[in-house]
Amino acid sequence: MGGDGQGAGLPISHTGEYDAALRAADLAAPGDWRMARLLKEHFTAEELAGLPDRGRRLELVKGKVYEMPPAGGEHGFVSHNAGLVLGVHVRANGLGMVFAAETGFFIRRNPDTVRAPDAAFIARERLPDREALRGYVEVMPDLVVEVVSPGDRPREVQDKVAEWLNAGVRLVWVIYPATRSAIAYRSLTEATHLSETDTLDGAEVVPGFACPLREVLG
Repeated sequence: MGGDGQGAGLPISHTGEYDAALRAADLAAPGDWRMARLLKEHFTAEELAGLPDRGRRLELVKGKVYEMPPAGGEHGFVSHNAGLVLGVHVRANGLGMVFAAETGFFIRRNPDTVRAPDAAFIARERLPDREALRGYVEVMPDLVVEVVSPGDRPREVQDKVAEWLNAGVRLVWVIYPATRSAIAYRSLTEATHLSETDTLDGAEVVPGFACPLREVLG
């Protein structure tokens, strides 16, 4: 988290609301802190970037701040593997950039939505300049990777996939470590189900990329 060049910090009143919400979360039952809490009516992306860093991942959805618990070990391992195999191929072939987990991407404005996928790829010809990359990325990824955690609800996963696709993402890989499977979405009606013996294929989105799913799952 932190500023990332997105703008000035929040007024003290906003910061106070955030701190109060965190104190309430610390007193809540385990698991409650991943639920959305209204910190104020609406936040902008710039205000999100100005929130104090309390070590919890934040996303902004239609102006409302959501807190996420730290990822489990399996989630982190699979996310890293996905980004690693993509990154090696993309760099070797000069295809563009691969972004690590927690990189914020603008999905919409007014109200603002900033999402952070587990990995993402933007093709070379669509990359913004380095100065623009100092803040949240305003260019939509060509490929997004989402790794599903045990606590993720199916409806939440589908809503997030729809959000990425409707925003212009060309390919979404949803990886399920628990069932050692994945679904590759080109649209909500064009989805390919993969078992661990199948291959993740970048097709024309990431030219030349192909990797057995089991290598990502480990």
